[in-house]
Amino acid sequence: MATNLNCTELVGMLGRYYLSPAYSIEFCIGFPGNLLAVLGYIFCLPEWQSCNIYLFNLAVSNLIFQCTLPHLSYLYANNQSETRPFACVINRYVQHVNLYSSILFMAWVSMDRFLLIKYPSRNHYLLRVQTALIVTGLSWLAVSVEIAPLIILMIQDLQSENWSRCKDFASLEGDVNLLGYSMGLTLTGYILPLLALCGFSQQIAHLLQIQEKSLQRRTTSYKGPLRVVATTTAMFLFLYTPYHVLRNVRIASRQPWAGMELCTRTYIEGLYILSRPLAFLHSAINPVFYFFMGDKFRELLVAKLRKLVGFKSLDL
Repeated sequence: MATNLNCTELVGMLGRYYLSPAYSIEFCIGFPGNLLAVLGYIFCLPEWQSCNIYLFNLAVSNLIFQCTLPHLSYLYANNQSETRPFACVINRYVQHVNLYSSILFMAWVSMDRFLLIKYPSRNHYLLRVQTALIVTGLSWLAVSVEIAPLIILMIQDLQSENWSRCKDFASLEGDVNLLGYSMGLTLTGYILPLLALCGFSQQIAHLLQIQEKSLQRRTTSYKGPLRVVATTTAMFLFLYTPYHVLRNVRIASRQPWAGMELCTRTYIEGLYILSRPLAFLHSAINPVFYFFMGDKFRELLVAKLRKLVGFKSLDL
């Protein structure tokens, strides 16, 4: 009895002492960085290019997600559940759209960097601003379609709970096969974009090797995109993999055919809870990439900030 009591308390303790502070820290780090990036793109960038389109949409997605974290942190700190069905659905929608739009937009940014090295004069149609806008719109649509079954599941689960309990992805119940849907979403929303990131990273490295041999010198001006794309790939591999593996394991552990005891399922759920803030940490880290991948964005933003600081000093 004591063992069962202790293991059932694990989820609540992790929510209060782990999820709440973790989401608070992510908000404190990520919100200012993404807000600065969004304002920087709006007010400091005189000429938009394809890469800027993708990074701006990534920053907007991260900023909207960051706005959900304070309330989420408050609920976990007080061991409460969201009681408003509309807010429950919207928050889960925002979280998962951000999760999968982030890696997708980074894949497009990696494609853009590869094409820019291959076509420095920007004469490829995929490097046009109009094409980037179309790709961006289709990306938002594709991610929304991927998340649509989750919304259906959430509404069905809320109805079964008398609209009083907001559950996480891996705890939902409804007509949709949750395990099959989660594995399909893992494949289309995570694995395929990750493979694209790996592929573009390999292609960029290949192009750089060819240029070094043909020019007989180090192409240092193009080393940056390779390092950033490789770092981005490693980031998503490290942050996303535990979440997706444990989410699917958590869902499988709840199936009747698994035959797992209560504490075993609870420990698996605890590991899944540990992986969630790790997966969403990308929204706090991404602002670093805006400064290194946006064409001249870093220089323009720093110049603008220096100008503002200079005016403030003169006023004093």
